[in-house]
Amino acid sequence: MKESVTDSKTFSFGIWKKMLPFFRPYYKYFITTISLNVLLVLVDVVVPLFQSYAIDHFIVPDTLEGVGPFAFAYAFVIIMQTVCVFISVRAAINIEMNVGKDLKRAQFVHLQKLSFSYYNTTPVGYIHARVMSDTLKIATVLAWGLVDMFWALAYVVGVFVIMFVLNWRLASIVILVVPFIAVLTAFFQKKMLFWNRKIRETNSEITGAFNEGITGAQTSKTLVMEELNDRSFREITGRMKESSMTLAKLTAIYMPLILFFSSSVTAFVLARGGYFVQNQVIALGTLSVFLSYAVSIFEPIQQLARLMSDMVACQANIERVVGLLEQEPNVTDSPEVIEKYGDAVHPKKDNWEPIKGEIEFRNVTFCYPDGKENVLEDFNLKIPAGTKVAIVGDTGAGKSTIVNLAGRFFEPTKGQILIDGRDYRERSQLWLHSQIGYVLQNPHLFSGTIRENIRYGRLDATDAEVEEAARKVSADQVIAKLEKGYDTDVGEGGNRLSTGEKQLISFARAILANPAIFVLDEATSSIDTWTEQLIQKATDRLLAGHTSFMIAHRLSTVRNADIILVMKDGKIIEQGNHRELIHKKGQYYRLYSRQFEEEKMLKVFG
Repeated sequence: MKESVTDSKTFSFGIWKKMLPFFRPYYKYFITTISLNVLLVLVDVVVPLFQSYAIDHFIVPDTLEGVGPFAFAYAFVIIMQTVCVFISVRAAINIEMNVGKDLKRAQFVHLQKLSFSYYNTTPVGYIHARVMSDTLKIATVLAWGLVDMFWALAYVVGVFVIMFVLNWRLASIVILVVPFIAVLTAFFQKKMLFWNRKIRETNSEITGAFNEGITGAQTSKTLVMEELNDRSFREITGRMKESSMTLAKLTAIYMPLILFFSSSVTAFVLARGGYFVQNQVIALGTLSVFLSYAVSIFEPIQQLARLMSDMVACQANIERVVGLLEQEPNVTDSPEVIEKYGDAVHPKKDNWEPIKGEIEFRNVTFCYPDGKENVLEDFNLKIPAGTKVAIVGDTGAGKSTIVNLAGRFFEPTKGQILIDGRDYRERSQLWLHSQIGYVLQNPHLFSGTIRENIRYGRLDATDAEVEEAARKVSADQVIAKLEKGYDTDVGEGGNRLSTGEKQLISFARAILANPAIFVLDEATSSIDTWTEQLIQKATDRLLAGHTSFMIAHRLSTVRNADIILVMKDGKIIEQGNHRELIHKKGQYYRLYSRQFEEEKMLKVFG
């Protein structure tokens, strides 16, 4: 997904305030690192004074009298500085790791609660960037940016106070240059921040291009698209090069300018200070302190400007993360339901009633959240427990709508859907979802072994129960042909297995869960004949006694269904059993006859 570069341009406490719930648990670490940074500022400001003392008391008089206590005091300060840095860095790392962890977990948990429609309209890359890249940026700025900004500000103030105490004339020379440095830094930081964002945006495009190139490698080769892909990739990387070169040029101008002002101030201080030393206005040690401060003062000023730019830029990351966390699911449980049944992350399974599988659509009207027309209007259908319901129609007819409503992945715009005689909104989503077994046209398998993927149906299942579930759907015949059997690694998303093999494993997973309701979503539409026969043999026997929905592409698989719903343009135009619909000679009859003729032709010419 292409990221926007129109990020926030001014600092806003309101945006940062939204991070307080994630930051508050670790405030002790923040107080620790801030307190230690106060000591570090004192040390950093005082160290040049040791240099002044050494020059005035040891070098100029050419004596070592008192050097022992001086060396001891200096060593003590350096050791204290080292200890403070160690503890401060450790505290900052704790903030960064814990805030990042909590942000990732909060988003992951919230993603479990979001509705299908969110995933239908939101690219995976966008979600991945929110959970990974944005949280890392926020945690880094919270842990290090705020602390570094405090240190830089305190150091600048402390140094100027010491300089004015020592000699206000030399201090004035240094402070006169600060506004020029500040304006110069603000100007260049704004430009550099813009090009940094452009680079980030282009880098996101490059990542997307890599992803498409890898996942679509087979398609690219079959369509001979290598040259087009190469040209597109060169165009993106070319823009990356241009943005990077522009940023490099700005840096190449900015850094020498800062060095010029810094060196000029040092030269002025050296010249004027040398005159003061000659006229015994100040000691040589005082001049050395001013030179040290003049050289070091501009780095924290630059750091302040850069950190402020980083914090403004980070607001865009916060807005995106908060936008995800504040994304409202289309389907939610009421507080009363959550209190009794729990939610998706903390279910209260002891309160879950058993499901028989009776489903009733009562005066249901439905329109998709992003749609304008009703898909269903005053739809009524009562499905007794154990009924086989088939849903047929052309591609894009809306066959999945009924199933998504029955499974409460969407809710009716008007009307009710009852499970076992009760409105399903009176019980939790997870209660219902736990009793639905899905076998999809393109099933998803998780990385791991076949045994582990089947066991996802019921995590406490024994190996014997896993293998029995596979036997029930004849998946054992396929698994036996694999070199490692049940311990075969399926690969990412199951890509080491064929579609038919994945569907059999998905079916076994659903059987192991022993749900009250089954959904077969075009489960035999894109598999070979042998695998289809294995599934068909198991289906009639295993679905007996279970309420089931079969979204069918091949109408030969639905002849034994108790109810067949025929859909067209998102609406149910016919319903009945196979015999009744054939006698009507309507849409179902035309679909069935057309498929029968096609299959007949394939047998003749196949």
